[in-house]
Amino acid sequence: MAIPIKRRLEAIPGGMMIVPLLIGAVLYTVAPGTGKFFGSFTGALFSGSLTILAVFYVCMGAGIEVRATPYILKKGGALFAAKVLASVVVGVILGRLLGELPISSGAFAGLSTLAVVAAMNDTNGGLYMALMGQFGKGKDVAAYSIMTIESGPFLTMLTLGAAGLSAFPWQTLVGAVLPLLVGMLLGNLDPQMREWLGRAVPVLIPFFAFALGSSIDLTSVWRAGLLGIGLGLFVFVVTGAVLLLADKFTGGTGVAGIAAASTAGNAAAVPAIVASANPAYQAAAPQATILVAASVVVTSLLVPFATAWFAARARRKEEARVTEGTST
Repeated sequence: MAIPIKRRLEAIPGGMMIVPLLIGAVLYTVAPGTGKFFGSFTGALFSGSLTILAVFYVCMGAGIEVRATPYILKKGGALFAAKVLASVVVGVILGRLLGELPISSGAFAGLSTLAVVAAMNDTNGGLYMALMGQFGKGKDVAAYSIMTIESGPFLTMLTLGAAGLSAFPWQTLVGAVLPLLVGMLLGNLDPQMREWLGRAVPVLIPFFAFALGSSIDLTSVWRAGLLGIGLGLFVFVVTGAVLLLADKFTGGTGVAGIAAASTAGNAAAVPAIVASANPAYQAAAPQATILVAASVVVTSLLVPFATAWFAARARRKEEARVTEGTST
């Protein structure tokens, strides 16, 4: 008896990312020692997120063509620039107000520049591609090949540096983006390597999603409380508004902008990586991880519904425009 697991996962917007992420998070919350209990290869599936992500970035980089079509460059470049610009502006403002340390008391206790920048900087690529595959065009999906540059801690480190906070050693910055550059080199030197490595991208998504989920304690969303939900709403509203304008500015309907207004699951790993590279952020990293994890969950739930609603609205407006043009 065959069970259509893949088809059912793909029927859920971003299902290949969200479902394994939630399974990992539930396992970690209910039985946090599962990975260590079994050890060996099973344990590696629980704890190997950085290794799987490194391979993912190489494969993803192979799909980025240096001579991409003008549309992909324009669309992906505009969404990438809009998201980074919004993060830098917010990072500079918060950096001036808070510095590297988190707020120590009051309703915003635990909030830090690191948490907000990490939550804003990285789009959930699997969710974006799944949504644009359903509600957009093929070349809109391909635009993510440009946006992949934002993946990982590299841009967060640059943004924190641009905000005037503690900078990072050049080796750390290069190390954060090197797998992606190696993939780009391989893919552009040899089209067969691009095709071969590119096929691994969708396969790796559920694996690193599960590993990332295995580090998320769902009770942290509860502990993050209104602050975590508020951060997710802030990311959705602020980056969504900027991305929607960028999408429309490049001839789109705004659907691609809404679909990109999320926090990537791997962004939850960024505060710890940043703190390991620069001790100035160690005080902010634990709570930042919780808040970013809450933002991942909140935006993963909000973005699919908002994208579906906005796509239906855009389709109705287009049909009304065509009907009006036909009748005149």
